[in-house]
Amino acid sequence: MEQERQRLEELRRLIRYHQHRYYVLNSPEISDSAYDALYRELEAIEARHPQWVTPESPTQRVGGEAQPGFRRVRHPRPILSLASVTEDEGLHAWLERAEHLAPAGTAFDFVVEPKIDGLRIVLTYEDGRLVLGATRGDGEHGEDVTANLRAVRGVPLMIPVSPTPYRSPHGETPYRSPHGGELEAAGPPPLFPPEGGTVGGSGVPRRLVVAGEAYMPIHLFKALNRQLEAKGERPFANPRNAAAGSLRQLDPKVTAGRPIRIFVYEIVEGDDVPTQWALLERLRAWGFPTSPDARHFDRFDDVLRYAHDWMAHRDTLDYEADGVVIKINDLALQRRLGVVGKDPRGMIACKFEAREATTRLRDVELQVGSAGTITPVAVLDPVQIGGVRVTHASLHNFQDVARKDIRIGDMVTVQRAGDVIPYVVGPMTALRTGAERPIAAPTACPVCDGPAIQRPDEVAVYCVNVNCPAILVRRLEVFAGRGAMDIEGLGSRVAELLVGTGLVRDLADVYSLKKEDLLTLEGFAEKRAANLLAAIEASKAQPLWRVLVGLSIRHVGVVAAQALERHFGAIDAVMGAGEEELQGIEGIGPTIAHSVVEFFAAASNRGVIDKMRRAGVRMQPERAAAGARTLEGLTFVITGTLPGLSREEATAFVEAHGGKVTDAVSRNTSYLVVGEAPGGTKVRRARELGTPVIDEARLRQMAERGER
Repeated sequence: MEQERQRLEELRRLIRYHQHRYYVLNSPEISDSAYDALYRELEAIEARHPQWVTPESPTQRVGGEAQPGFRRVRHPRPILSLASVTEDEGLHAWLERAEHLAPAGTAFDFVVEPKIDGLRIVLTYEDGRLVLGATRGDGEHGEDVTANLRAVRGVPLMIPVSPTPYRSPHGETPYRSPHGGELEAAGPPPLFPPEGGTVGGSGVPRRLVVAGEAYMPIHLFKALNRQLEAKGERPFANPRNAAAGSLRQLDPKVTAGRPIRIFVYEIVEGDDVPTQWALLERLRAWGFPTSPDARHFDRFDDVLRYAHDWMAHRDTLDYEADGVVIKINDLALQRRLGVVGKDPRGMIACKFEAREATTRLRDVELQVGSAGTITPVAVLDPVQIGGVRVTHASLHNFQDVARKDIRIGDMVTVQRAGDVIPYVVGPMTALRTGAERPIAAPTACPVCDGPAIQRPDEVAVYCVNVNCPAILVRRLEVFAGRGAMDIEGLGSRVAELLVGTGLVRDLADVYSLKKEDLLTLEGFAEKRAANLLAAIEASKAQPLWRVLVGLSIRHVGVVAAQALERHFGAIDAVMGAGEEELQGIEGIGPTIAHSVVEFFAAASNRGVIDKMRRAGVRMQPERAAAGARTLEGLTFVITGTLPGLSREEATAFVEAHGGKVTDAVSRNTSYLVVGEAPGGTKVRRARELGTPVIDEARLRQMAERGER
């Protein structure tokens, strides 16, 4: 009992400290998931010992305090936070509690809104004019940042004089899932009435208080950080900190220069609309920005489907969000359900699985890539992120390590980019003990002990020994991979055996292997050796672009290799091209051109090409299948994983029907083909340019039927 009581007090102290860092100083030291874990532990102890709960406990109030330097203001009623869950079971339990507390026979419908990761704001209007803008603060008192909020685009300085909801000319639009199918949901009306339009009605309340979220669009956040770095100033860690820091500037002119936006989703005082969906319509009619991703549903199953769909595409959004908020649509029912602690029972947050955690960086391993790049990799105390056990994370490069001052022994924040690749965000310097050790860039290769250099115009460190075993192993993996020569059975372990035993000293040696050579290797018997030799023989017929990818020429991927094949048609022409000629090819810039010329200038690389030629490797262009050129004149960009085609197969499919595939979305792009887990940048760029977005099924339909 005494140990648990001590832990309770320690948790309260830690949570208060981290609330202050997050809400007041805008400088959090731990991740959201780590904070949530502390909070849940405290809630569990208090649930076991309710006699220990005090009004001062963090579970009984909203975190944060007004910052000195701004006038302290009182909100007309408490601005509450939300209870949160991460699984469907928690959502069903929430609904069951609400149904139990509601009158018998109550029909429920719901509104789902994104949970924006920004700064909560409260706006007060009198006679339609903005008179006060405040932060949430501790939920009862906030900071007066009126001058700064007046400088934010999207905050109405005067609202229209009609509360009548503006109706969308598009009517009730069903929500279409990116995965197919349709949900019965009302599409949101436009954000504002038509240009020059008016709305009739009885007028705006004399006093109106609304609440919402200030945030910074991701593409504008990145642009702001580039500007700050160019001026030699410290960039912001994330869009939330950028928005919060910009609103807490003492000089409103600084705020005016920052790209802050708002979404409004609550009427705190001054209007009595019956439902949350009508409330959003009312806000839009008055000119307040509301989220275009809000949806209304009659069935809870559809709520869950939409939440799952929306969360799966979080990386395509242009704002940071950490989940969705599900609200009972009937506002009178919301009020009747009341509040438990600090959480209203009529709504709940469904948060994404953690993509961020904190752990100890124990050591650094050095990896050597196929082009000789030496990359630092963090060795971590094991930690769960998004349901995955993470023990290693990328440190990007040594320049990034130095800029962030990451040290061995640091407590660090780790994220999973796109829920796939873990990387170290930065250290928690306040927790240092003095025993941490700096991470220095190597002067020698960790594998061959040859010299390691850093070119003046690049951040990467390279091993310059072309005979380095690590480089050859990685190059052999790339060469045999599905995206290049597609030699089945030649994976990383076999590549290590071939290089380690001296059977392969360059890529062309693969074509000199004999069965008796392979039978000396661990794990090889007659059948396995025969299968590998057959795969090697079949790879000789691969087209030129696959050979170019397999050579591991720096910066030359599938699209660039196919552009080289289309233009030159033969390996000798590629080897003899100069930088100027190469740069004249669409999709080939100065960096790729220099890399190609530099690669083929090396006698050892030209020797490998000659050995391959003598071994019978074709190195000729891929011939398009005969048939109608239904995609003639169209340019496609492909992003994400298509269900029925690999990236290479999709490119070949488009080209076989007369179309062209490029890497980046531009004004010349005809269509963006989107699969699972698409790249957010390409999707956003397509939206900005109005580029049509299609899926694989539509691509096949266009190719087969000639539809456009």
